[in-house]
Amino acid sequence: GFHQFEWQPVLKNMSTSCDVGIINGLSGWDSSVDASPADTIARRFRYDVALVSALKDLEEDIMEGLRETGMEDNACNFTVMIKESCDGMGDVSEKHGGGPAVPMKVVRFSFTVMSVSFLANSQEEEVTIFREPKPNSELSCKPLCLMSVDESDHETLTAILSPLIAERKAMKESRLILSIGGLPRSFRFHFRASGYDEKMVREMEGLEASGSTYICTLCDSSRAQASQNMVLHCITRSHEENLERYETWRSNPFSESADELRDRVKGVSAKPFMETHPTLDALHCDIGNATEFYKIFQDEIGEVYQKVNPSREERRKWRAALDKQLRERMKLKPVMRLNGNYARRLMTMEAVEVVCDLVPTEERREALRELMKLYLQMKPVWRATCPAKECPDQLCRYSFNSQRFAEVLSSKFKYRYNGKITNYLHKTLAHVPEIIDRDGSIGAWASEGNESANK
Repeated sequence: GFHQFEWQPVLKNMSTSCDVGIINGLSGWDSSVDASPADTIARRFRYDVALVSALKDLEEDIMEGLRETGMEDNACNFTVMIKESCDGMGDVSEKHGGGPAVPMKVVRFSFTVMSVSFLANSQEEEVTIFREPKPNSELSCKPLCLMSVDESDHETLTAILSPLIAERKAMKESRLILSIGGLPRSFRFHFRASGYDEKMVREMEGLEASGSTYICTLCDSSRAQASQNMVLHCITRSHEENLERYETWRSNPFSESADELRDRVKGVSAKPFMETHPTLDALHCDIGNATEFYKIFQDEIGEVYQKVNPSREERRKWRAALDKQLRERMKLKPVMRLNGNYARRLMTMEAVEVVCDLVPTEERREALRELMKLYLQMKPVWRATCPAKECPDQLCRYSFNSQRFAEVLSSKFKYRYNGKITNYLHKTLAHVPEIIDRDGSIGAWASEGNESANK
């Protein structure tokens, strides 16, 4: 349904009508001669209309929160935290119909109302009157835009999302006046684009692709540095800095060679187009680390620590042995691309014990057990919606555990981590405590709700 609302000041370049339904995703586009993405279909809501609708859905929860604080008659100013997610859905073409056999890629952009709070006149602290209990459920994740674009097609993606980003920018600088519980109330919005996997973050922020030597979307570390020093890094990257670095990259003010210039801008080589919230995506972190453990398991079955460059044939044999063992003992079917459910099953002590039956020496079995034990101590911290409540002990010990985990990797698994490390292992070991200090949670801000809504 449509609800009456207004913005103060009025939103720039946006119509004030409140009864707009689904619109063509290409509207808001000033199409110059050859810029229009002709063969693209996109459908979206106007961002402000969608937010109003989401808030009206929460009207009862907001009123209940206000009653509990005895503030239902005050026309106080509310602050709303929004989590934004965006993800490519891969190939969604018709699989066995009579339709055209073209790969149809789709990208979905959605948002979740994470919390509503207000500042009462007498208090310093904000009082939260609504917090989304299931921030990773597809039910709380509201679709905003669907477009048939390949997420790697930077030009078309940016073209379709730009009106949406313009709307979001306008809303940041204005207040929404909306009737809740029969009284007009004023809302300010804060947007956090945290539901992005690493590929999408790199795309939006103008960084090189995931295989780049600049391994991290949070700090300037190179892959080699991150493998030498696994734990001690600070979050330094930001949208503003990326924009500045792009300017440097474009203009090369110091007339440097390509390599020097690339090192100066730390892998920023395209124009950052949308501000994302520098965090770690819990779902993809889980999948990325499980993929790595799966490879370690294969290496341990083949005792790679005492070999030089095993052949592909040998590796294939170890992989087949691992798959067979996991299938027989854990009912885990081999998958083409590791997914969240497989990751959850693989990262257990049970799975390690099953794998250990194929590992020849006791010493190496112990190393694997210790590695998994430490990982399982660390994982709840970045998976929990509220780690300070759900796993306070593991949160306290996180830095200690990650330090120890890094020691095990660089001593017993040196054959794998000499001068290299995977992107998500680096983030897991180096950045988790800092992000939780800043945001209070990593799990709550993940892309999981958007991913399951894609399904």
